[in-house]
Amino acid sequence: MMQQLDVEACRRQFPGLARQVGGRPAVFFDGPGGSQVPSVVIDAMTDCLTHRNANDGGLFATSREVGEVVNSARQAVADLIGAPDPDEVVFGQNMTTLTFALSRSLARTWRQGDEVVVTRLDHDANVTPWVLAAEEAGAVVRVLDIDPTNCTLRLDQFQNLLTDRTRLVAVGLASNAVGTVNPIGEMVAAARRVGALVFVDAVHIVPHRPVDVMALGADFLACSCYKFFGPHLGVLWGRREHLERLPAYKVRPAPDSIPGRWMTGTPSFEAIAGTRAAVDYLAGIGGGSDRGVALATGYAAIQGYENALAEQFLDGIARLPAWRVWGITDSARLADRVPTFGLTHRTKPAAEVAGILGEQGYFVWNGHFYAPGLIDAIGLAKAGMLRVGFLHYNTASEIDRLLNVLGDLGT
Repeated sequence: MMQQLDVEACRRQFPGLARQVGGRPAVFFDGPGGSQVPSVVIDAMTDCLTHRNANDGGLFATSREVGEVVNSARQAVADLIGAPDPDEVVFGQNMTTLTFALSRSLARTWRQGDEVVVTRLDHDANVTPWVLAAEEAGAVVRVLDIDPTNCTLRLDQFQNLLTDRTRLVAVGLASNAVGTVNPIGEMVAAARRVGALVFVDAVHIVPHRPVDVMALGADFLACSCYKFFGPHLGVLWGRREHLERLPAYKVRPAPDSIPGRWMTGTPSFEAIAGTRAAVDYLAGIGGGSDRGVALATGYAAIQGYENALAEQFLDGIARLPAWRVWGITDSARLADRVPTFGLTHRTKPAAEVAGILGEQGYFVWNGHFYAPGLIDAIGLAKAGMLRVGFLHYNTASEIDRLLNVLGDLGT
């Protein structure tokens, strides 16, 4: 029997959720742009700054201790994403910066006429780094289109984009704008058949579902800790064989073994400490002493709970004819989406609605969400969308309140 999520117990661990606007509890539906953090993350970062505030690599106590912080956090992230080797985990400023660094390195292995495949559904951090790298190498960029009716990838076109010159396929596990979950396994298998590497953007999936890099079969994967209840920090995973052979952009005295050769400059040790705490928070939902098992159990509870929230929202918004949900709207297909919803009103601009909601204490986003390919493809480049996202600390009553406000906006 699947473990049930105790949402109130989870909420008590997030001090930010106590915020009020106009005397009423604020409602945090802004998770797709960044989650709130539990107290254990704040405490871990404070402890690191208070008691272990040193650079690593020194022959003294605080330096040794901060080195232990990094090593333990690397193991925690390896457990989170199913990586067999914690040394394959690299920390960086953010996912975008890490992707740019990797794209420059990979581009040095490409030749004139080589090909790279990106998608129109992805966040631009998984598009532009590869486009610029391809331009510098003389490679050709091919773009996988979307079906605008439900914002899913045109997989019927994917095989035709792959050739024996394809060197890389870059694709996201889930859309940060409309919540679509992509069939990565199928795409990795197709890329493998032509000898291409695969880079996966997992930023938007990790807060909602487990990730197993070995099961995916990808070569690289990146995510952002501040999306899964941690601090502002990026994570890059790569297969050891690639991280060892690729030319890394680094200063001369830096270590020439992974992950040191990819972690350029002094990192935010306090953020790394907070990241381990975020992983342990997620494992704590599942309980038990084995972190991997606990994470799997916790994620199962999270996904079951979030699916109920998504179904509640889809059923409610379907009764409001002035609103359109972009993406998958069939409650029978919740496995194909996460609870992130792109919305447009029949007459009111997204920015106007976001402002109204913000004044009433509903924290939502509006705009293009750094997914310009998607926004252009569905004809919303000028107006953008309203984005509402649910995390496991959101509640059914919050969704009911939101639906009432959206209904009050009229036609």
